[in-house]
Amino acid sequence: QVKPQFESRENRIYDIFKAIEYRTQVVAGINYFIKVQVCNGSYVHLRVFQSLPTVNEGPSLVNFQTGKTRDDPLTYF
Repeated sequence: QVKPQFESRENRIYDIFKAIEYRTQVVAGINYFIKVQVCNGSYVHLRVFQSLPTVNEGPSLVNFQTGKTRDDPLTYF
């Protein structure tokens, strides 16, 4: 659901956009930290916020890190 948000910020279209790993952090909603493969050997880390169900909003791309590898640890950023 956040692929269009990421592509808009990067001003680029990705043929591959495959989640490899994720972690969660409970706040006033949920932060998802997601490792995503965007092409062969290239990965990005996304921080996505999902608000509480009572707010009724979709997931929102908060931040991202590019230039990651498959072996880079998925940590808070």
